[in-house]
Amino acid sequence: MSEIHVIDQPDRDPDGIENTDGSASVLPFPPRKTSGAGEPLAPGEAAPGEWEAELPDDQPDDGSGVNEGDPVDPSRHIYPPSIAEVIEAKDKARRPVLPDWLTNAKQRAAVARWAMHHYRATTLYHLVRTPVYCAKLLAYAPRGGWRWIAAAGRWVSDAEGLPVRLKAVADEDAGEYLRLSRQRDARVKLRGIIAALTSFMGLGATLAMWVLAPSWLLAVATLAVTGALGWTGTPADRPLIDMAKVKFRHRKLTSDIVSRAFLAAGLTKADQGIAFPQPIRQDGDGWRVVVDLPYGKTFAEAVKKRDALASGIDVAETQVFLDKDETSSRRVSMWVANRDPLAVKVGKTPLLGATRVNFWKPFPWGRDERGNEVAISMLWLSLLVGAVPRQGKTFSARTIALAAALDPYVRLYVFDGKASADWRNFAKVAHRIGFGTVTQNGLDPVMHLVNSLQELKADVEDRYHRLSQLPVHICPEGKLTEDIARDKRYNMPLVLFVVDEVQEYLMHPVHGKTILELLVFLARVAPAVGVSVMTATQKPDDTACPSVLRDQHQARFALRVGAYQVSETILGAGSYAEGLDASRLLKSHKGVGLLKGMTDDAGIVRTYLADGRDAETILIRAQALREDEGTLSGDAAGEAPTDAALATVLDDIAAVIGRGEAKLWSETIVDRLAEHRPEVYGEWSALEGRAKADQVAAVLKPHGISTGQIARRMDGKQVNKRGILRADLLAAITERDKKRSAS
Repeated sequence: MSEIHVIDQPDRDPDGIENTDGSASVLPFPPRKTSGAGEPLAPGEAAPGEWEAELPDDQPDDGSGVNEGDPVDPSRHIYPPSIAEVIEAKDKARRPVLPDWLTNAKQRAAVARWAMHHYRATTLYHLVRTPVYCAKLLAYAPRGGWRWIAAAGRWVSDAEGLPVRLKAVADEDAGEYLRLSRQRDARVKLRGIIAALTSFMGLGATLAMWVLAPSWLLAVATLAVTGALGWTGTPADRPLIDMAKVKFRHRKLTSDIVSRAFLAAGLTKADQGIAFPQPIRQDGDGWRVVVDLPYGKTFAEAVKKRDALASGIDVAETQVFLDKDETSSRRVSMWVANRDPLAVKVGKTPLLGATRVNFWKPFPWGRDERGNEVAISMLWLSLLVGAVPRQGKTFSARTIALAAALDPYVRLYVFDGKASADWRNFAKVAHRIGFGTVTQNGLDPVMHLVNSLQELKADVEDRYHRLSQLPVHICPEGKLTEDIARDKRYNMPLVLFVVDEVQEYLMHPVHGKTILELLVFLARVAPAVGVSVMTATQKPDDTACPSVLRDQHQARFALRVGAYQVSETILGAGSYAEGLDASRLLKSHKGVGLLKGMTDDAGIVRTYLADGRDAETILIRAQALREDEGTLSGDAAGEAPTDAALATVLDDIAAVIGRGEAKLWSETIVDRLAEHRPEVYGEWSALEGRAKADQVAAVLKPHGISTGQIARRMDGKQVNKRGILRADLLAAITERDKKRSAS
């Protein structure tokens, strides 16, 4: 869990998160890990505190083996690493004596809150409907009275013996019939006397109560008799009392049901069977089953048969989750939920109650299918987020950016290709920010993105040089540390570069290739020096988001998509064979996705919700925090963009046209632009003659400039080629400048 300083918050639900009405494995997955993506330990390297503790710099080792602050009686249970691994494995296999909700204080409190909420809601539900229940009892009372009289009549007349007497008649057994008749006569006589006496005594008691009993007792007796008769007369298909809670379709899971499921899925045969190394037990809102498959069958085969297993158990596919066991390839740990856990809203983000976040540590991003909190870290990696529209893609990515905003020492770059309202409030804290692809208020957002990428590329290259030159005691291993990142003297803070709807920029006719090359460089090289890239797209195909960029992202997050091929495009080659298929997520699973590459194991994440109002609240707090720390910079601080960011293709073309040139061919313009700004227009020089003219026409059309045939005499011959007039270009620049001044 990240270092989060919490302020007062409203009451939470049993999961510890306040539920809202907003939005929240296919997929079988190995056990989930909720820690972030730190760098793995080298082989043989002990984790801090595992075997030996480091001595403080001011406390030398005196050779005695005992240092100040050590316990007086150190632990006697010190084992070699090989034995320790065996003991650790056995400890993990040992089942707890008591369930977690009894031993864990947080879970006990959660269960208590749930019980209080459940019984309070149930009581209020029935209290409100008490008048309806009374009306039903009164309406059903006559039917209940008739049922009681009919039952008493059948008892007195010995109706239950009639079938036996009729059989004796059918068999023409006179002796048996006479015996049964005498028995019936004796019964009817005795029961008739009992019924008469009971009726006489009941009538007498009723008259006595009517005359002698107080009115309140008479009313209570009347209500009791009416209630009893009404309850007796209630129809079987129309229960008297409504259900206060919808009863979900689930039942106890048994070994017979599980065996049937694996047999139906083709994972075992009738003469082989499966083994149960542990008893089937209830685990949270579901059942935990551990199964050993027959020899030769693997966990990977079970993953592919997940839908068949769900059918064999007779539950929905979204209720079955498979986890891999580290000790055996044929062992399958299966959790069967009582209901679809991915459709349950996870609640608002805990960032609403945080004053600041330490982005160097994992921060809460959501919960898994079991309700366990999932904490992630953006250190040393890049993240690709993909989904179809309106499935929570932007909200999921924005929650990560909100966590970065609450760390005043994280520099934010935010660009939104669709220019929606989702990212507008980040203008309060973002060092560089841009929306859409159309020039507004004199600023070309695409050119702003290009310059921001180039600025960051130069910073990344400079960081590598400076980190390698720092002293070892300041920068061990030549890597960025938290102390260096938070020291303003070095100017190397953590950076989060966010590009939503990245396909809009990559498909730009002028700068698309440049943006692609710069993003590929940053996603591949920059994370190692504290610059993380997060791109989000609804079109992850090779045309809109080429694989050369997708493959540079170490972490992938796929929300619901239309087909398994799209899911594999986002999550990477081979993900479908591993059982990772985001196309199986339902439309109701908003904000739910498959996370791969953040930790060793893939997992499901139901991301927390931060709607527009919540995001604004967090960003106002983040802005104040950065102002206090003096880290507000760039666009958020009102620092004007560089001239290059304000420049457009009009300015670049004007710069390459000579003063005496009234008109110029498009081919010549392209060649001069490539020499003037090769980092932007370099790829244009590779185009052929007609393609060069088409390129110039395409980029000038939005500015109202058209190309036409321009004649020039060369070697005594007149040559016609497409080009532009200098007057048209200057008129477009003048019109643009007027709009800038007006804005």
